[in-house]
Amino acid sequence: MTLAFRYAARSDVGLIRSTNQDSGYAGPHLLVLADGMGGPAGGDIASSIAIAHLAPLDGESHTGDMLTLLRDAVVEAHSELRQRALDKPELAGLGTTLIAALRTGKKLALVHIGDSRAYLVRGEEVTRLTTDHTYVQHLVDAGQLDPEEAENHPHRSVILRVLGDHDLGVDLDESVRELHAGERFLLCSDGVSSFVSHDTIVETLTGVRDPGECADQLVDLALRAGGPDNITAVVADVVELDELPDGAAPDTSPQVVGSAASQWQRPTRGATGAAGRAAALTAAASTSTEEEDDATPDAKRARKTGAEDDGEPRPRRRRTRVLVISLVVALVLAAAGVSGYRWTQTQHYVAASGEFVAVYRGIPQELGPLRLSSVVDTTDLRVDELPQFAQDRLAQGITPESGSLADAEELVESLRAQSTREDADDGGAGGTDDGGAGGTDAPTDPAAPTSPAAPTDPAQAPAPTEGATS
Repeated sequence: MTLAFRYAARSDVGLIRSTNQDSGYAGPHLLVLADGMGGPAGGDIASSIAIAHLAPLDGESHTGDMLTLLRDAVVEAHSELRQRALDKPELAGLGTTLIAALRTGKKLALVHIGDSRAYLVRGEEVTRLTTDHTYVQHLVDAGQLDPEEAENHPHRSVILRVLGDHDLGVDLDESVRELHAGERFLLCSDGVSSFVSHDTIVETLTGVRDPGECADQLVDLALRAGGPDNITAVVADVVELDELPDGAAPDTSPQVVGSAASQWQRPTRGATGAAGRAAALTAAASTSTEEEDDATPDAKRARKTGAEDDGEPRPRRRRTRVLVISLVVALVLAAAGVSGYRWTQTQHYVAASGEFVAVYRGIPQELGPLRLSSVVDTTDLRVDELPQFAQDRLAQGITPESGSLADAEELVESLRAQSTREDADDGGAGGTDDGGAGGTDAPTDPAAPTSPAAPTDPAQAPAPTEGATS
């Protein structure tokens, strides 16, 4: 019995967002869903990079350790995201959730990080394969919140684990399962799962036969619910090739949607397979380099010798041109630097200032001797009164999605609800409604809850930060 995927990937920017930071990939051996975060400057880049590092695995059926292949690709994606954020301050806080499923023969390996979800349909039964890496889910696991309350909790999108701008490593949920003909898999961003009810998702998955129509309907349902977030769904059916009628073999062309789709159109470098397409996704096109590569040998020689089109050397004229170009470039870079710095001063984040929690204006980065932030308000909340996971995150700085002062102040109040002083005052009850910041895009502590924790035991709680996907 030979199994294969019949698949479809769909994505929509939604009715409110101006950019699509989701990316989806569906191919004969690989399914990927990435939901980027970090604002317009970073979320789309983050999800596209994740797709780029995983896409080469779709080139052929693998016989090795599939989890190792997935894990290595994810770690490489995380490393690139981290380096991008270090190299470009405007990308500080970028990150992405990720679900990747790799098929070979009758086996499927699945890795997951963040709050995007994967579902399995077998017969009429729909099972969720992933657990959200969110602070609200931690409260559910700890017995402090009911699952029904979690679905509508104001901080349900505060993520504890993502790929991106943090140096806390990659902590994936991993599994391998046996495939059976007739099964269906759904990978979706929270633009679907947060706005389409579980019952409606189940009804759609079991009632719409064609994968493409099913994905389309899930997107439409999210749009009818208001479409406040980017919406992406990847649907794949497991089919038995031997039982398909002649000419009904599944299409094996990869489908790429969302922010990665625009990147996908770039010319590949030396290959037309999945690896080549992935290289095109991650290639940072340098205009000057491409122009140099495209130049004819005569043109290159002319640049080196100062010769003009008529073949006569013009060294003095060339030097003048170089000086003018250098001056223009310097002015442009200076203007860009000023513009970038002004943008950083519209952002806010929360971090420690000595022994107390403080709100900062700017971003938690430095450029040589230039510090890109300053204290706006030092609160009376002591750092040592917070759980250890909160202290660890404050050491790096916690940035709300909007970067606004109001969201930063709301974050302080969420931290205050977790302080041991407040626990002592109220008899040790842990806060559930303010388990994380209202802001949503900074990558966070990858430590995930592994067992229920008592409300007053801070050592068991992962670090809540702003990780709502976009």
